[in-house]
Amino acid sequence: KAEFHFDFGSPNAYLAELALPDIETRTGIRFDYVPVLLGGVYKATGNMSPADSLRGIKNKPEYNALETARFLRRHGITKFAPNPFFPVNTLSLMRGVVAAEFDGLFEPYFRAAYHHMWVEPKKMDDPQVFRAAFLSSGLDIDRIIARAQQDDVKKKLIENTTRAVQRGSFGSPTFFVGDEIYFGKDSLREVEEEILAQLASARRLIIASRQN
Repeated sequence: KAEFHFDFGSPNAYLAELALPDIETRTGIRFDYVPVLLGGVYKATGNMSPADSLRGIKNKPEYNALETARFLRRHGITKFAPNPFFPVNTLSLMRGVVAAEFDGLFEPYFRAAYHHMWVEPKKMDDPQVFRAAFLSSGLDIDRIIARAQQDDVKKKLIENTTRAVQRGSFGSPTFFVGDEIYFGKDSLREVEEEILAQLASARRLIIASRQN
């Protein structure tokens, strides 16, 4: 089982997700997409946004930008623009994706949210901007907004976030392959290697059980 823990506010989660289909094709394993509230993860772990942690540090922000440019080239990513309103409060976005998942609308909501955060970036914590953006993507966003206010949606997002922290998460993107945790877009090679290793181990166990 492979999991992708994401928050729309993380540009690195957006970029990492664009590379997941190739890994799925090569391994035959589909990732489970798990929405978590990054602000809740930060609060529970004492972590902070790179916008805060890198402020005033010489050379590291520039290196991060260089690393991102290399990642874009490596994976042939052309649709990415830094969000000028970063960091964005993603509570409404993340409750919305849980609501959309509950109502069978995960994929169109997920794609629209990432588009309006990191392709044509907007201030998605502004309620009017939020609504207009999703309407422009053809979603019945008023229905999703109403659903997102219900207790089961709020509870699910809290549960996902709490469980992620309990398993070792401290940011986004975080990946789990079985019980093995990996952090960051630059861990994707190790994620794929672990998937293949666990698949090989499972096959050996199946063969051994048949022989016995």
